[in-house]
Amino acid sequence: MKLAIALAILVGGIVLTIFGVNASHSFGSEVSRVFTGNPTDRSMYFIVGGVVMMVAGAAALFSGQLRKT
Repeated sequence: MKLAIALAILVGGIVLTIFGVNASHSFGSEVSRVFTGNPTDRSMYFIVGGVVMMVAGAAALFSGQLRKT
């Protein structure tokens, strides 16, 4: 069960990161980048949240693997 939850968190992080990268290439993000030099906050939240979820999912997967040995 813990393996399934860890995999779900890892996959969710990958999906959020993909959404964030796609959002950073959107028209609104490009306009924001022209005026502020940065993409929109929404795309940054997606990317940062996705990376955090991927790290948490990978840590849960590997910690479970280490305990079994």
